[in-house]
Amino acid sequence: MKSHSMHTTLTSIFLFLSVLLMPLVAQESITASQWQEDLRYLQDNVHKEYSFLFKKVTAETFDTEVDKLYEAIPDMEAHEIPVAISRIVSLFEYGHSQVPFGSITNGKALPVNLYHFSDGVFIEGTQKAYAKALGARVVAVEGIPIDKALEMVRPVVPVENEQYFRGYGLRFLTIPAILHAQGVTPSLQTAITMTLENNGVTYEQSFNEIPLDSLSRDYGWTLPNEAWISMRDQKETPLYLKHLKDKFYFFEYLADTKTLYVRQSSVFNDPNNESLSDFYTRLFAFVDSHEIDSFIYDVRLNGGGNNYNNKPLIKGIMARPKINTKGKFFYIIGRNTFSACQNLTNEIGNYTEAILIGEPTSENVNFYGDARKVTLPHSQLNAYLSYAWWQDYPQWENKDATIPNLAVSMTSEEYRTNQDPVLQAALGYKDDGFILNPLEYLRQLFIEGKYTELRTASKEIAQNPAYKYYDFESEFSEAGYRLYQIGNTEGGLYILELVADVFPTSTTAWHTVASVQEQMKLIEKAKASYQKVIDLDPDSVLGKTAQKKLSKL
Repeated sequence: MKSHSMHTTLTSIFLFLSVLLMPLVAQESITASQWQEDLRYLQDNVHKEYSFLFKKVTAETFDTEVDKLYEAIPDMEAHEIPVAISRIVSLFEYGHSQVPFGSITNGKALPVNLYHFSDGVFIEGTQKAYAKALGARVVAVEGIPIDKALEMVRPVVPVENEQYFRGYGLRFLTIPAILHAQGVTPSLQTAITMTLENNGVTYEQSFNEIPLDSLSRDYGWTLPNEAWISMRDQKETPLYLKHLKDKFYFFEYLADTKTLYVRQSSVFNDPNNESLSDFYTRLFAFVDSHEIDSFIYDVRLNGGGNNYNNKPLIKGIMARPKINTKGKFFYIIGRNTFSACQNLTNEIGNYTEAILIGEPTSENVNFYGDARKVTLPHSQLNAYLSYAWWQDYPQWENKDATIPNLAVSMTSEEYRTNQDPVLQAALGYKDDGFILNPLEYLRQLFIEGKYTELRTASKEIAQNPAYKYYDFESEFSEAGYRLYQIGNTEGGLYILELVADVFPTSTTAWHTVASVQEQMKLIEKAKASYQKVIDLDPDSVLGKTAQKKLSKL
């Protein structure tokens, strides 16, 4: 437990505070050869102590990237090297394994806070001097389209999954040192120009860098003060943002709907208020003494803590069927749900009747956490490398993230006007036949031989925005190919052909079908499927492969 407490402290300090201030080394005094020695020191430590991290990246790829950086260091500027080392550590794609954000910023940031809403990346907050830019959609950074600019900085981010990048990665786009190191700007600039769009008008806005410690944000949102403003109307505060500055957790009873709303934004004990244990005791005493039609537990802002604190909550919920009932218990997750809160989410999924609503989590279901510090000898730059494997689900059930049963995201306008579509989805939920586990439902139709119903349901579910985070194409393709490999060739082919039917523009789906048809000696069908790949994208790798295959049939 002591070891895990250290992990949770590191998680809090180095991952989830919006501004991570680390002592900045006088890196100009470090020679190129000393940086190279530091890099080899890191490489040796990884191979000797952390070789188990080679899961998403191979040791060969890691070493190749290290060698490339080693050769490049003599020609790099001082601020570029820590960013490049962050790229090396981020190859592991485990959020706990990282070079802390504050160590690669050169101590400077742009006076903006970005947020990725469902309708784009927006200036969610800024300093008052840039009020004109507030609430604008970001079109480009230094002339580079926003999607491309994000793609360019992404390798620096210890990205666990797409949601991690949305939750914790956008701030990397506001650091001039990172923008230069990643080629967004040709040199290190003290001002960055963004192309913005607001109310149909597109314009350019230049932002001058400020000291990193001048930023004002937490949990991904701007904290307004005498210098900072937020695009959100401050006349009222939605529940999920209440007590953001002063409480890690709170609950509120909505008497008109007999709803008990709980927001827990940390799995740490609140140093300024009651402990989590005392909070849970008070929470369940309230549950026992009040009539509750809906129990809503919100962890969308919860970036982790000490997962040993989860047990009293799980036991308390399991002991109370009055709230632990399907259609009555709603659990809200999102892009900040990470680390010890991923453990909590796993336990909620394993042991309760909760319906999950919102966005996917930013953590893998099973993951490497608990980071140890590796200090590079010359630069004193710290890298944190994960060493503990947390597995709450069987390995074959591991996923990139926990997917909500009901997908709900937020638009910029909903945020600006203090609407909470996620909470409203929970409050408005009706048990009217909505399929909470679509993949299991479709599998059952296949098992029962209801093929016509399966085909119809597959198309309807794949097109339903409530399931937008499910990767039906990948899941069904894998299932079909597994069936084929274990000898159920007809069943496997049926599923793969169904995938191609549901996703008719997918070259991957059609190429997989063609390959299986070829292996089954269904030559005419294989020819037609390969031709479909060529028609869709003749210049792609699959398109060219299909052309070669077709010429030999």
